[in-house]
Amino acid sequence: MKNLISMRDVSSEDILKLINLAVKIEKKEVNVDFTGKLAALLFFEPSTRTHFSFETAVKKLGGNTFSMSGTSSTSVKKGETLSDTLMTISMYADIIVMRHVIEGAARFAAETVDIPVINAGDGTNQHPTQAMLDLYSIQKTQGSLKNLTIGMVGDLRLGRTVHSLSQALSDFNPKFYFASPSHLQMPNYIKDDLDKKGIVYHEIEDIKEVMHELDIMYVTRIQKERFAVLEDYEKVKDSYIITKKLLEDVKDNFKVLHPLPRVNEITKDVDDTEYAYYFQQARNGVFMRQAIITSLLNLKY
Repeated sequence: MKNLISMRDVSSEDILKLINLAVKIEKKEVNVDFTGKLAALLFFEPSTRTHFSFETAVKKLGGNTFSMSGTSSTSVKKGETLSDTLMTISMYADIIVMRHVIEGAARFAAETVDIPVINAGDGTNQHPTQAMLDLYSIQKTQGSLKNLTIGMVGDLRLGRTVHSLSQALSDFNPKFYFASPSHLQMPNYIKDDLDKKGIVYHEIEDIKEVMHELDIMYVTRIQKERFAVLEDYEKVKDSYIITKKLLEDVKDNFKVLHPLPRVNEITKDVDDTEYAYYFQQARNGVFMRQAIITSLLNLKY
């Protein structure tokens, strides 16, 4: 891979190689050195975990970063084009990590500059590094990516994390349950991809009825910032609230994942159960992002 823009571009072989490298990095079985490497973290849209985990990933292996959070203190406010901003940044950095509100912005960046570009989220489209750390988390908790039953819950239409993850898992024969309000269902283009691969999925409104089948429940928040009309958000914001009681009949290997941030969709009493894995999931992001950068920069280890 030269860039990481969409999980549609990543093969199952690529996925397994990156997971294997992340394992070795976490266990300190390899010595990856980012010394002398500089990563540009360009976040045109707010971020906590993704921004900080990329910064942590680079700095823990000896590299450096410089960051842009929003555009208020940049020449974008003066009318500079995105292509000019990217070309200028590429003169300084070895790799660009970019989040942007516009779908397709990361692919545009990859076509504009000659250094690797990592998509850290483009609108409601894709979030491939989140998918990769999710896959790493699933592998660690289940021992395999194959033949799992996955429940995805919440805003599936606007949630880029579930778009990337469902595409990434489609090479490993999953069974999906998509639980969402009727107007926040998984986009047709994602379902078309799954249909082409013969992947079984069911669209449901009540996740309770299938809890006993699930290996993984992937919860997403209803994204207030994606709604043009606040009243529409208010109608669905409490559609799915995962409580400790809901987990009474789950399988022993069952885990709850969430890309975070959460609002109220997972109650605090779930945190102390053996099924909660979302904070460990965030920690896994450092190792996976180190593996991704190592691969894109062709670093020896």
